[in-house]
Amino acid sequence: MIGRRKQPVAGAGRILVPFTGGALDERVLKAAIRIARAEEATLVPAYLLVVPLELAQDAPLGAQVAVAMPLLEAVEHAALRAGVPVDARVETGRTAVHALTRLWDAEAFARIVIPAAGFSAKELTWILVRAPSEALILRPAPMPAVGR
Repeated sequence: MIGRRKQPVAGAGRILVPFTGGALDERVLKAAIRIARAEEATLVPAYLLVVPLELAQDAPLGAQVAVAMPLLEAVEHAALRAGVPVDARVETGRTAVHALTRLWDAEAFARIVIPAAGFSAKELTWILVRAPSEALILRPAPMPAVGR
């Protein structure tokens, strides 16, 4: 209809990229940056920290934070070089999926770009079924063939 305004979508302009395990695949990062740039969106990289059951949920995780911060900083620099705004996060949970669920409960996102590495097949299936917004799972870059 002419003259009719679209209602703003909750989380519009925010693309979540959750990762864990001490790395974010370069291929996934580049894809997320391309999507954010194309949609004029803010990239929200989120490092998911797993809190072991023997610790309190809010226990300090100095060693894991020491791994997460340089990674988030590297992601932020790559995005800013590409002209994409960044709003980084660190979220804790008993599992990576639990931490991801805590993020979903606290914030809305237009799209979620999930690296397959770092999540099990069962977790990826659960994420696809339960994600509160469009979810895209990207596998890591293929390994180079040996001897070719």
